[in-house]
Amino acid sequence: MLAMGSPSGVRTSTSCNALLRELQQIWNDIGESEVDRDRMLLELERECLEVYQRKVDEAANAKARLHQSVATKEAELATLLAAIGELNLHSPIQSEKKATSLKEQLALVTPLVEDLKVKKEDRLKQFADIKAQIEKINVEIFGHSQLVNAVGSLNLEEQDLSMRKLTEYQTHLRTIQKEKSERLHKVLEYVNEVHSLCGVLGLDFGKTVSDVHPSLHGTSLEQTTNISDITLEGLEQAILRLKTERKIRFQKLKDIGASLFELWNLMDSTNEERNNFSRVTSILGLSELEIVEPGALSMEILKQASAEVERLTKLKASRMKELVMKRRSELEDICCKIHIEPDPSTAAEKSNAMIDSGLVDPSELLANIEAQINKVKAEALSRKEIMDRIERWLSACDEENWLEDYNQDQNRYSAGRGVHINLKRAERARITVNKIPAIVDNLINKTLAWENEKRKLFLYDGVRLVSILEDYKLSRHQKDEEKKRYRDQKKHQDLLLTEKEAMYGSKPSPRRTNSFRKTNGFHTNGNGSMTPTPRRNSIGGATPELLTPRSYSGRQNVYFKEMRRLSTVPLNFVAITKEDTISFSSVCGSEPGSPLQG
Repeated sequence: MLAMGSPSGVRTSTSCNALLRELQQIWNDIGESEVDRDRMLLELERECLEVYQRKVDEAANAKARLHQSVATKEAELATLLAAIGELNLHSPIQSEKKATSLKEQLALVTPLVEDLKVKKEDRLKQFADIKAQIEKINVEIFGHSQLVNAVGSLNLEEQDLSMRKLTEYQTHLRTIQKEKSERLHKVLEYVNEVHSLCGVLGLDFGKTVSDVHPSLHGTSLEQTTNISDITLEGLEQAILRLKTERKIRFQKLKDIGASLFELWNLMDSTNEERNNFSRVTSILGLSELEIVEPGALSMEILKQASAEVERLTKLKASRMKELVMKRRSELEDICCKIHIEPDPSTAAEKSNAMIDSGLVDPSELLANIEAQINKVKAEALSRKEIMDRIERWLSACDEENWLEDYNQDQNRYSAGRGVHINLKRAERARITVNKIPAIVDNLINKTLAWENEKRKLFLYDGVRLVSILEDYKLSRHQKDEEKKRYRDQKKHQDLLLTEKEAMYGSKPSPRRTNSFRKTNGFHTNGNGSMTPTPRRNSIGGATPELLTPRSYSGRQNVYFKEMRRLSTVPLNFVAITKEDTISFSSVCGSEPGSPLQG
């Protein structure tokens, strides 16, 4: 039992042997029997075994505890490695198998566990920070804490703390940060639009956005802007309401502006009175979307404009009779320009009598005249093309009259300043005169087409234009026939003159007097040339009158006294040369007489 293999066992065995020899010597000295000696040795051996057994048990317990500690550390290490997702590292459990004792294994695992605990704490802080940011953004977006896609509470035993999960959290954070940025940008756009609309409408911007959410108009730096769906929907509804209100107010302002312009024109308001509402008139020239001036559509502007309309309306009522006369005069001026007769039911005399007698409301009478003005303006548009052709025809007739006067000038070919100007004008006039028949025919066709389309007659100062044109064609034909008869008569007179010369053998010299020139009605202009003056002396007393609209106007229209009349056109024959005129005057006398005399 005392044999030991280790050096410490040898030393213990030596000590025990010495003590045993000393004990035996003592027993010898005492005289103990062999039986007592054997008994005492057995007791001594039993006591030694008990001590060894106790030490073995203690050592076994220590080993078991040590083994449990190693197992616990290994389990903790495995849990930490699994939590932080680093199972692919060199496992200390594998290295443990190479160790010779449990203490070595425990010494190897313990620092790794401590390092992993520190790493886990750092990882937990990262997750906690990301989670806090996510929760904060979710509160801003959704109005409450809401983690999406398995983002839950972070528990040490249950939570995956691997880099893969951390990357997922970071990706999710970036996603909702981007969504937050987009929502914040959209909220700012909505808020700016609300601010602009409130400025145009003159409304309280702070109250408007605070009704949607207080954070939109908060003054605290710590208060974050709410960007939830409810806030976005609230802003959209607010913008819709403001746009609707802007549209209503703009239409109302347009109506008020139209009334203002109408009353200003009726009342002949001064520029100073109109300039007081220049802001209103400038707004009316814009479209609804172009109005950005603050307060442009405020209730104050609308009230001021409405008050002005009300004031002018009251003033209009007191000056209604004057306004009726003014609008009637405008109606007559328009009718005069397009040569139609105004409605006699609202004539000045009748209107005055009806207003004075109280038989009619002046406002109704004014509205009636306004309706007539609108009707006449529409009529003027439909008559414009024909009226332009009538002016072209009348202009050609004026050229024809000038050319006839020019052809009777005895000195039209004489040398002098400005003669070439009259010659050029005469050439242009002859070209224009030759176009008159075609102009008249085209005008008749256009007028008939207009009458067929409108299903009514085209009247010119109360007379049908087609009738005027037909009469003009007839009178022109009669004039051409009269010219032809005159030329035939002149040939006959020339023949008689030739026979007289043959009988008496001499040719009487023509008397050259100034009376003929005077009767032709020419005067010398500033540059020395001869220009025909207005005259209507006719050589042939039976010459028919050319009936143009101007001559009809003088007869038919009693309203327009300023209209020019085309007076009776004499028979001025273009084909008569100077020598022929002199010959004729020598036979018939010093003054030209009727072509039927002689």
